[in-house]
Amino acid sequence: MKLAFSKPTSKDEQQELCTRFRSYGYDGLQLKYDQYSKYICAPERFIDDYGTDARDIASGLIIGGRLDEAGVTSLRSVFKFAQAVGTKRIIFCHGESRKGLSSSDLQSFARALSELGKEAQQYEVVLSLHHHYDQPVMYRQDFSVFFEAIVDNTVKLTIDTAHLVKSGIDDIAGMIRDYRHIIDNIHVKDIKKGEFRVLGQGDIDFEPLFTALREIKYDGWLCADEESGSDLVGAMETCIRFLIPYVVCC
Repeated sequence: MKLAFSKPTSKDEQQELCTRFRSYGYDGLQLKYDQYSKYICAPERFIDDYGTDARDIASGLIIGGRLDEAGVTSLRSVFKFAQAVGTKRIIFCHGESRKGLSSSDLQSFARALSELGKEAQQYEVVLSLHHHYDQPVMYRQDFSVFFEAIVDNTVKLTIDTAHLVKSGIDDIAGMIRDYRHIIDNIHVKDIKKGEFRVLGQGDIDFEPLFTALREIKYDGWLCADEESGSDLVGAMETCIRFLIPYVVCC
């Protein structure tokens, strides 16, 4: 497995994040949209700023939005940027509320994302859906409805441990086993009383997760997705200390 880190940052923190992630033990970063958006129309500036580390700094590009005209246009611009800087994975958070949606709505979204997934492949990029609390793919049955409607395996799945629990899905290991053929990215995040916490400071028992990862021989990205509000350096140190024993065992 390859270890990544992701966290919203200030301008000064972003420099720290992008220049020191390797020294903490991470193989790459998965950037939030605000961390790379200023480079979208000028990918050569991103490469100039980050040099030989550019590809690993952009090992995953996270973007949220709706599937309306503006959202699709924005997503397509990230396809082009990803190809230019060497990114292989775009992680899409579907910014639409789950409230009031039917199975037919989920199937329609799946068809639309399948077409976008095909487009992404033309740029040598994989489109991965990041499920969220109160987004279209939220409940356990939503995963089945949505991914059964995906055409030709054109959209992969980013599993987020804390969003599963917040959405009422406690069997994280079961999700790993059931969706092993489409999982290409895992966001490891802790939660307690509905609030995201630094890894190891919440209520999630991660042992079953890593047992399942060993069983399926998972060798993709494992990203500490830090959204607890903790300081950057402390979070990077705490998360890597938490993950290393599990990864060594895998």
